[in-house]
Amino acid sequence: MKLIFIPGAGNTNSVWHYQTEHFSDSEAINLPGHPEGKPCTSIEDYADWLHQYILDRGYSKPVLVGSSMGGAIAQAYALNYPQDIKGLVLIGSGARMRVNPEFLGLMEAGIDDPPTWLKKFVEPHYSRLAPELRETVIKKVAEVGARVQLNDFQCCDRFDIMDKVHHIGVPTLVICGSEDELTPVKCSQYLATKISGAKLAIIEGGTHFVFMEKPDEVNRAIGEFLENLWDSVFGGRHYLGKLEIIF
Repeated sequence: MKLIFIPGAGNTNSVWHYQTEHFSDSEAINLPGHPEGKPCTSIEDYADWLHQYILDRGYSKPVLVGSSMGGAIAQAYALNYPQDIKGLVLIGSGARMRVNPEFLGLMEAGIDDPPTWLKKFVEPHYSRLAPELRETVIKKVAEVGARVQLNDFQCCDRFDIMDKVHHIGVPTLVICGSEDELTPVKCSQYLATKISGAKLAIIEGGTHFVFMEKPDEVNRAIGEFLENLWDSVFGGRHYLGKLEIIF
């Protein structure tokens, strides 16, 4: 079962290090402009780009795993191309993703002053990562740059499918860290409530980047979801429905 991991705003496939090591037949993608090419200017355009990417490679109904903006892209994909995916895993995401104006200002200033942007805005968010991965992720964010990160956050700020998210009909797992301040637990609870049959996994002590901070717990939740999904598709069992898991 093919897994495609979608990074969040301003990030690259490097953030999925622990997941691509753990799951066979998985791929972490770089979105356009991250850093190669030109970034899309809306969540919907990113979803369309991803759909073409999947078609070009002949992938058959993958499971999409998205963090933050990547989760928004996965939701848009599920609404626009429901026949082309088997399931969703949404990590630290939401049906609406308003952005603190102060954050947008820091990114805009960072276009002309990258060192200050990295020190004041980027680096603090990755403080709980293992040192080697933290260094790699920050380096990649710097390569993508503040301009693209600002574009991505503006895409997130405009994203709002609260009136549509209930139309998502594929099996879905929603994961969040209990200490996520960027997309608080209530955002994930809303997704799990509105998407029929969705599961919610709350990872205690995790922040917005819980999948890098607590990879064993996140990978276990994804693995259990995939086992149930596999059984529902190939083993004759029914999808298990709503369940809240706290690690």
